[in-house]
Amino acid sequence: MKLSCLQENLSKGLSIVGRAVATRTTLPITQNVLIATDQSRLKLSATNLELAISCWIGARVEEEGAITIPARLLTEFISSLPNDHIDMALTQHILQLKCARFEARINGLDAEDFPPIPQVGDGIAAKIEVEALRQGISQVTFVAATEESRPVLTGVQVEFDGDKLTLAAADGFRLAVHSTALLSPVNEKSAIIIPARALNELNRFLTDQEEPVEITLNEQKSQVLFRLKNIEMVSQLIQGAFPSYSQLIPQSYVTRAVVDVAEFLRATRMASIFARDGSGIVRLAITPGAELTPGKMNISARAEEIGDNVGEIDALIDGEPAKIAFNAKYLSDVLAVLRQTQVALETTTPSSPGVIRPVGVDNYVHVIMPMFVQW
Repeated sequence: MKLSCLQENLSKGLSIVGRAVATRTTLPITQNVLIATDQSRLKLSATNLELAISCWIGARVEEEGAITIPARLLTEFISSLPNDHIDMALTQHILQLKCARFEARINGLDAEDFPPIPQVGDGIAAKIEVEALRQGISQVTFVAATEESRPVLTGVQVEFDGDKLTLAAADGFRLAVHSTALLSPVNEKSAIIIPARALNELNRFLTDQEEPVEITLNEQKSQVLFRLKNIEMVSQLIQGAFPSYSQLIPQSYVTRAVVDVAEFLRATRMASIFARDGSGIVRLAITPGAELTPGKMNISARAEEIGDNVGEIDALIDGEPAKIAFNAKYLSDVLAVLRQTQVALETTTPSSPGVIRPVGVDNYVHVIMPMFVQW
């Protein structure tokens, strides 16, 4: 193998595939990155056996070849080099690197011993706009459980139905459901569970993308492929049955309060300072206004040994006065990912789930279980 490429491009490529490098493993070679020539480009690949990421960068290739190199060592060395051309040459299992007045020789392992990167050729295929996918991932994945006691809850249920894509996540205390449109309809209905971590990694790559994302699903192999301009990511699917979440979403309300998202978020974060020492609870008191005057929502928290606070914001209220308490983090998490300027909070009783819906769109709903407090 003999080639040259730009330090900037190689450093960026290594940071992309580095997200899939194994950290704790019984297979040491998965801590390496696979470097291989691919026609007139350089292909970088890494896998932890659950997630595989490949990235292509421009290069001037003189001789074909492939080798695996310790990922952390290579990444740190390349990122330390000046922004200049890097010349690579492979002699047996030693990769020689030259850049400006710096050079290094790194011992590698045979590329043939590297776990094969899964090929997802056949299956359900779809395309989606980058921004639509980014918004769906950012509004759903943070809800997925982090504990492994119920593996299906650490993933996101992704449903393909015609030209509609629905993402849903739940952790037992809250539920988020986001729907968006596909650019090309799928030929059969399907539902899979993708690890939330995989979707979060994908979301990092979408910031620099403009072209639509291609999704290929192979349920028989339990794999899904996301193809971007110069990046491919393959993730294993989580096996199991996701909870039937539609029946968890209340279909009616007694009180509906429409408030400004930024004001609601600021007041919630302020209350959460006190809530940290009070079981993380924020209390909401909704009071309808008199005729022709807006109502109000009080957001408060108190900790016995610290003190308390209360904030008040204007609200357009439909229905009766209401009181409900939530986990401060859960409330601020959802308010922070909303793109709209207004949000509606729907409640029935202090012990029933609260429903949050952004005003102006009907493709997102968030359900939070209430906290039980003495009023």
